[in-house]
Amino acid sequence: QVQLVESGGGLVQPGGSLRLSCAASGIIFSIYTMGWYRQAPGKERELVAAIGGGSANYADSVKGRFTISRDNNKNTVYLQMNSLKPEDTAVYYCNARLVYRNYWGQGTQVIVSS
Repeated sequence: QVQLVESGGGLVQPGGSLRLSCAASGIIFSIYTMGWYRQAPGKERELVAAIGGGSANYADSVKGRFTISRDNNKNTVYLQMNSLKPEDTAVYYCNARLVYRNYWGQGTQVIVSS
């Protein structure tokens, strides 16, 4: 059974930082592309960042502020979020993808507000 469990969300002031974690089980973690997506109220889910095959890519809106990383020994992917803005407010979802296999976590809420 595949499980992706996110943690680290919460309420933060604009300009602050948060670090999201996603612990995976039930998959051969190292061969999967891992990603973070987000969905704000009334909007579609969008890719924030992904890492796999030795490279990472980011949405233009988070470049220079967010960093995705992974620890294959711990089966965990991270999203370091700095200089947070109110428009970063959303539910953040962890994703594991390999060809036709696609798994999602339950999501963690991030609220950026003063």
